[in-house]
Amino acid sequence: MFRNLRYYRLDCAWPASEKKLSENLEQAAFEPCGPLTERSSGWEPIDPDTSAMLARRVSGADLVRLRSQSRVLPPAVIKEELEARIEQFRQRMQEAPNPREKRRLKAEARDELLPKALLKSDRIWGYIDLKEKVLGIDAAQDAAAERFIRRLQASIDGFNFAPLRYGKPVDELLTRIFFEDAPSQFVLGRECRMKDPGDSASVVRWSDFDLSDQAIRAHITNGMQLTHLAIEYDNVMSCVLDENGLISKLRFLGMDDAIGDNNNPLARLDAEFVLLAGTLRNFLGDLRKMLGGFA
Repeated sequence: MFRNLRYYRLDCAWPASEKKLSENLEQAAFEPCGPLTERSSGWEPIDPDTSAMLARRVSGADLVRLRSQSRVLPPAVIKEELEARIEQFRQRMQEAPNPREKRRLKAEARDELLPKALLKSDRIWGYIDLKEKVLGIDAAQDAAAERFIRRLQASIDGFNFAPLRYGKPVDELLTRIFFEDAPSQFVLGRECRMKDPGDSASVVRWSDFDLSDQAIRAHITNGMQLTHLAIEYDNVMSCVLDENGLISKLRFLGMDDAIGDNNNPLARLDAEFVLLAGTLRNFLGDLRKMLGGFA
């Protein structure tokens, strides 16, 4: 369900029920792209086969999903059409178009091609831990997370947030895990990335290596700084944690066995979400203890 997680702390009143949250999200519900619209984003039902509700509240957490639809119109297509129109202009006017005329021709070409462009959609999951007032967004890039947050701002009155930060630098914990000096629920994985603090372009990556090898550890001993580290948490979850607290490559160990063979898609979704929200609540709680609380 989730692959990446960027966390934010919420400082606002949150809808008291699943139904109320769904009603609020309807203010920014998904609508398909119009003929001249390049992108449209909005909330869509969690399980459209069973309900039109735009939110799902399970075990003290809300699950929501943003859909973004865009028209696929590559710049090369516009360029080729523009070249044809410039040639037609030359033949008609017996002169090359000036810069202003070229801009007009380009806009004209784009407007005519856009309604014919193919459509594609992408979806971003997010969840809100009601107890901790924390928002998690499954976004690998800043732009996707910002799009998600803008839609929440359009849906929730007084929506206020801040990126989740800790009292101590996350890289201190990464170093402890790397040298196997962290609490037992944090186990060193087989992937890491480190940089030279004095040269941002000097980056070293290891993937699928035994990170306890002394040759690898020597880099940190000699002054390199960990920026990304693969870890296993509590024998339940594996991920890569970076120096800013961002999670990537999230995976739950033995999820198929834990969820079971459930032919009900909504029940399976609920079970996956309960496991995810509960595990990540414990994970963030442990990070908060070891890193001096939330900043």
